[in-house]
Amino acid sequence: MIVRARAPLRLGLGGGGTDVSPYCDQYGGLILNATISKYAYASLQECEQNLIRFVASDQDKVIEYDLAPYLAPDGQWDLHKGVYNSVMRRFNANRPLAIQLTTSCDAPPGSGLGSSSTLVVAILQAFSEFMNVPLGEYDLAHLAYEIERLELELSGGKQDQYAAAFGGFNFMEFYKDDRVIVNPLRIKSWIVSELEASIVLFFTGVSRESAAIIDEQTKNVETGNLEAIEAMHRIREEAIAMKEFVLKGDLQGFASAMQKGWEAKKRAASRISNPDIDDIAMRGAEAGAYACKVSGAGGGGFMMFFVDPTKRPTLMGALKDLGRGQVMDCHFTKQGVQSWRVGY
Repeated sequence: MIVRARAPLRLGLGGGGTDVSPYCDQYGGLILNATISKYAYASLQECEQNLIRFVASDQDKVIEYDLAPYLAPDGQWDLHKGVYNSVMRRFNANRPLAIQLTTSCDAPPGSGLGSSSTLVVAILQAFSEFMNVPLGEYDLAHLAYEIERLELELSGGKQDQYAAAFGGFNFMEFYKDDRVIVNPLRIKSWIVSELEASIVLFFTGVSRESAAIIDEQTKNVETGNLEAIEAMHRIREEAIAMKEFVLKGDLQGFASAMQKGWEAKKRAASRISNPDIDDIAMRGAEAGAYACKVSGAGGGGFMMFFVDPTKRPTLMGALKDLGRGQVMDCHFTKQGVQSWRVGY
């Protein structure tokens, strides 16, 4: 038997960074995001060689370990090890499992689409299906968060895990003691279609290391940096505005709030933007884009442009003329993480 799972990547629309402690613990974080039709995949099956085998099919990498209930993180395959260790401890009485875990992702690490956290959610869901351990969306997302942020001590926030688990358009609230409320939004179909027609994604070709940016943002809050904290407050306010605009179908207001949120975000940490990102944003504006922002922590990865659909081809052409990066369409998805069994 083979178990497969997939979880959707997310596009950060507003409020990015307010889900990171200690800001969300002190002030409450608010995030608007939506999942898109790009995925992280996991396949799980028994390993006949009585080993633990990890396969990253998108990177053509394979590694094998002797059967054990715990695999020490060492900077290599740590996400896979972290999930395996947690599942064995929590759900298998620390007994090892001989398994082959094969993974892939439609976007590279550092893309700004939450690929690492989404992969953790997909792997967890595969184990949940494989071992018949029922996990609801909140349980799955919180466990993924604990594995990444607490057990592996990887820097980051909370939104990615919840977006992957729930799917769709969500307005998320983050509070102290890891309290999270996910509010699914009922967006009218014509508004979703207009958003898809208005959004252009551009992968800069640079996968950034988000940890340094997040660590600086965290330090700014911890040390009481007033400019950075006020910027975070503004980011949160614009997320509220974007939610209201998208529910009402005021997409001009949505674009304006998105741009204001991006301008505020650049003040939250020094490496969120850089000259290359600023140049790409300027080229997009010259080609008719109303607004532009980087999805995720910043520094690279995917940029999101909002443009009148009639000017979309012009914008896409201008971005292609940069001679680097990749222009992509944006298609939203309603479904969160899924798993299924294959009988061969």
